[in-house]
Amino acid sequence: MPKTKLTREDALQFHMQPSPGKWEIQATVPMTTQRDLSLAYSPGVAIPCEEIAADPATAYDYTNKGNLVAVISNGTAVLGLGNLGALGSKPVMEGKSVLFKRFADVNSIDIELDTEDPEKFIEACKLMGPTFGGINLEDIKAPECFIIEQTLKETMDIPVFHDDQHGTAVICAAGLLNALHLSGKKIEDVKIVLNGAGAAGIACLELLKAMGAKHDNCIMCDTKGVIYQGRTEGMNQWKSAHAAATDHRTLDDAMKDCDVFLGVSAKGAVTQEMVSNMAPNPVIFAMANPDPEITPEDAHAVREDAIVATGRSDYPNQVNNVLGFPYLFRGALDIHARAINDDMKIACAEALAALAREDVPDEVAMAYGKKLSFGRDYIIPTPFDPRLIHRIPTAVAQAGMKTGVARRPIVDMDAYEQTLKSRMDPTQSMLRSLNARARAAQSTVIFAEGDDPRVLRAAVLYQRSGMGKALIVGREDDVKEKLTAEGLPEAVDELTIVNAANTEHLDTYKDFLYQRLQRKGFDTQDVHRLAARDRHVFASLMLAHGHADGMVTGATRKSAHVLELINHVFDAQPHDGAVGVTAVLHKGRIVLITDTLVHEWPDENDLADIAERGASVARDLGLDPRVAFLSFSTFGYPVSERAEKMHKAPEELDDRKVDFEYEGEMTVDVALNLQAQENYPFSRLTGPANVLVVPARHSASISVKLMQEMAGATVIGPILSGIGKPVQICSTVSTVNDILNMAVIAACGVD
Repeated sequence: MPKTKLTREDALQFHMQPSPGKWEIQATVPMTTQRDLSLAYSPGVAIPCEEIAADPATAYDYTNKGNLVAVISNGTAVLGLGNLGALGSKPVMEGKSVLFKRFADVNSIDIELDTEDPEKFIEACKLMGPTFGGINLEDIKAPECFIIEQTLKETMDIPVFHDDQHGTAVICAAGLLNALHLSGKKIEDVKIVLNGAGAAGIACLELLKAMGAKHDNCIMCDTKGVIYQGRTEGMNQWKSAHAAATDHRTLDDAMKDCDVFLGVSAKGAVTQEMVSNMAPNPVIFAMANPDPEITPEDAHAVREDAIVATGRSDYPNQVNNVLGFPYLFRGALDIHARAINDDMKIACAEALAALAREDVPDEVAMAYGKKLSFGRDYIIPTPFDPRLIHRIPTAVAQAGMKTGVARRPIVDMDAYEQTLKSRMDPTQSMLRSLNARARAAQSTVIFAEGDDPRVLRAAVLYQRSGMGKALIVGREDDVKEKLTAEGLPEAVDELTIVNAANTEHLDTYKDFLYQRLQRKGFDTQDVHRLAARDRHVFASLMLAHGHADGMVTGATRKSAHVLELINHVFDAQPHDGAVGVTAVLHKGRIVLITDTLVHEWPDENDLADIAERGASVARDLGLDPRVAFLSFSTFGYPVSERAEKMHKAPEELDDRKVDFEYEGEMTVDVALNLQAQENYPFSRLTGPANVLVVPARHSASISVKLMQEMAGATVIGPILSGIGKPVQICSTVSTVNDILNMAVIAACGVD
């Protein structure tokens, strides 16, 4: 699978738009009326203040403390970049904050402390203790990180967790449990060699020893060789704790006959000879970033029996901290924990290991473009496994309760698990799956409007993201000028620019078009003008002749006009079975609205066709379709001639014996609101509808644009379905990201 190409311009643009940084704050309570303000602030706010002063535990009830984590750093060890200082570390800490939110729905604020003095750092954290439910320390150099974390853990009554140490250790331990399971070995018996005696390396050995690894079986190495008992050079108290009674003095010596190698050191630290000298069925965790101590290819070249993990996403078995810290804190916060202890970390590791041994959900396989199953290339769950959010925090919370760090134990674990499931955002899952499918498909997508900077940027992103090949319909000099103005002059050489002047297929295109249009009032000159001068028609002709896999257009012209032009090449009239389906994504919900493009005033048969096309698109997007026929009437009341066709359309589907849920006619609140649905127990819908069939195109258009403008919903589409080729039509207000989303859908073959 092609690697994603990221340029400095891409990274800077991402952090600058739509607004600088990566997160913002939103109110969770109404703030509109005078009464709202009186309750939110003075005088109403005094009441919870008094309650908390009398009983500090109630802060978890009346404030956001119970779901708020601080990501704190001084920037002394930023990624692999070294000491960039507090301000230089802020983009990383903002990124960590959004990962907390994205994966575990934990609110997080990044805090950068401008000091390298451990005492000042410790004091600052202690003073902020009342604000947060937990503290995630990040990118602090050793040995200060050990001093800071240990002191804060001893003096604060909330979880303090240095992810560079323990996050890596937890995921490493999870993978190692499964690797040893596959190798037929036990943790208490294996000989472990660790290279890299920094924060992560020391934490890895400490956790593995807590899980049963024998001290005498573990050898730690640093740049000066083996850390052995009696060594004095380059030592400190943390290394000394792991000094081994051994005659080995070099990494090469230590690797002979060892079962496990753990690397948190540097590229190339391990040679093929070292790997060949390891015991049968060796386990190699080469976790140095961005380049591992030894690549899986080099390791497997000398040892086919090796199980290899790295820190990289482009190899199997990625040791990724995002599998751990969001869920550790989720479980800890939900029991109002005083700390995250070893038992909770071990529970996290064991739960991750157990999850990897289970059948992988189809949606994960779809997202990665291949079937995943427990084995040598799959010993750690993928970061996007939807089960993580409800499996890992429950294990962590239970361990916390057993070890007495919970202020508020969870009584009903089944209910807690359901609450965790509700935190999942299905829109993220859908978009992620589509992106992974697009990368696997490697489709060639035509971007028809090469005269628009948004389209050009989307095309560049599509190609640089490793999705496939982007074809731009435009003039080379114009494309170059616009990309240069956008700060992307080098991208001109990356893209393929096509037009009537540089294609060898123009005569073929014109012959095809003339055959379609000669009895519709078009002569050869008209056909030449359409094929050679109109970008939408030219792009459609390319697609129709198999010179690309999909097409994106519509950013510069109204969708109805674009559809007219596409109709010259494809059969996209109402009687042809074409339907426009628009996806609306808002606050974790996905709803498809149909028909937003083709049918002006459909009858009940048309509506049934529209429902079937909508259900098909829903499945292509990874949804289990539930179709609702919408009206101002619900199941016959109030009676109206205008609602009659919406009443008859489900009966038409009854005759067709379709294989998806459908119901109607009904108002939109009954379709989407589970509580409102309870008033109609006879309804065939088992949950909120996700495909809405509306009475006419104007009502569909109004609904979509109202959601987009008033609610800030993300709109994808209309997706032109039913013409046999992926043609995606953007709106004229589309952003670069909207256009990219449409290209991804085209690449996936959604039709």
